[in-house]
Amino acid sequence: MKKLVAISTILVLIYILFASAVFSKTVAPPLPVLSSEAAIVMEATTGQVLYEKNARSQMYPASVTKIATAIYAIESGNLNDVVTVSKKARNTEGTRVYLEEGEQVTLEKLLLGLLVNSGNDAGVAVAEHISGSVESFASDVNLYLKDVIGLQDTNFENPHGLFDPQHVTTAQDLAVLTRYATKNEEFMNMFGTKELPWNGEAWDTTLYTHHKLLREKPYDGVTGGKNGFVPEAGVTLVTTAGRENLDLIVVTLKSESEAEAYNDTVQLLDFGFDNFETSSIPTNSGFFAGELEYITPREIIYTHQAGEQVEIDVTEDGKLRITDQKGTLLSSYQFPVISDSAKNRSSIQKDSGSFLEQVFSNSLYLLVIGGSIVSLVYYRSRKKR
Repeated sequence: MKKLVAISTILVLIYILFASAVFSKTVAPPLPVLSSEAAIVMEATTGQVLYEKNARSQMYPASVTKIATAIYAIESGNLNDVVTVSKKARNTEGTRVYLEEGEQVTLEKLLLGLLVNSGNDAGVAVAEHISGSVESFASDVNLYLKDVIGLQDTNFENPHGLFDPQHVTTAQDLAVLTRYATKNEEFMNMFGTKELPWNGEAWDTTLYTHHKLLREKPYDGVTGGKNGFVPEAGVTLVTTAGRENLDLIVVTLKSESEAEAYNDTVQLLDFGFDNFETSSIPTNSGFFAGELEYITPREIIYTHQAGEQVEIDVTEDGKLRITDQKGTLLSSYQFPVISDSAKNRSSIQKDSGSFLEQVFSNSLYLLVIGGSIVSLVYYRSRKKR
């Protein structure tokens, strides 16, 4: 009889654990408290926004503008092209790599000077080489950002980010732009460069990235970044980082100091890495919707809160939906139309699968109830004795 008690106890414990796994709710993590006026955390693989603050408010970007300049130049030009520096580029204000008028530099070297040392003169030289003038370059970039990348709230008037009242963007657009740019290997090699020997006509030195989480205060997983500052914009910062199966993009805009910008960025990186994970539905996974079975033609990736049970279902019109416990849509995929012959096969397979699921469910239920009855009978028998 002791064995029966032990078995029934184990069954009850299994039932409790099973119920806890099915019905437990994941507690939402506490949100960061930020000093920056606008911010966003985006998962780069899925595009899922994990946190945002005033992310769609138009603001001045300062030198993080150079992310757009770099990716557009990489895709529009040839990195081996030799660029002749103009007088206008030579006399550009702000942070520079001290180009000389008439100096000849490859486009690749200019882009490195643009991203690593935030060279405004390099930005003008790039713009003039790609489009003929700064004005034409701004027009070309704006069309590119809208038509190719899909930005809606961005307008750039120059390649470097020096203040112009019409030179605006949003944290949301910068995250989308950075997500697009990071898919380009040449861009990422430049974006993550920590130091660079620079041998120019007027300047022979070693350039070090201005992004402190890449070099001065390394943060585990940081892969690239760009900072910016003009008085009207405050401190702006774009950072990319990856750990295991989670890749993050963090944007902070209009911080009053570098310390605030970096503190907010670290908070947001911690928030993302500590509380979220990326999962996937494998290729050739089957799902039923009514009488139809749909098969995933590719891996479907989604980002969700760590440990959270997500809901996966397919609507009658063949749309796969992945939602969290609050019903928020995490990802979706529209299946192609299924032929009539496939519909018939799906109906047969669904009936068979439903029968097996019902048998398993009923068996588990009877097993748990049976164990409980055995325990009760034994308890009463002992009590009578």
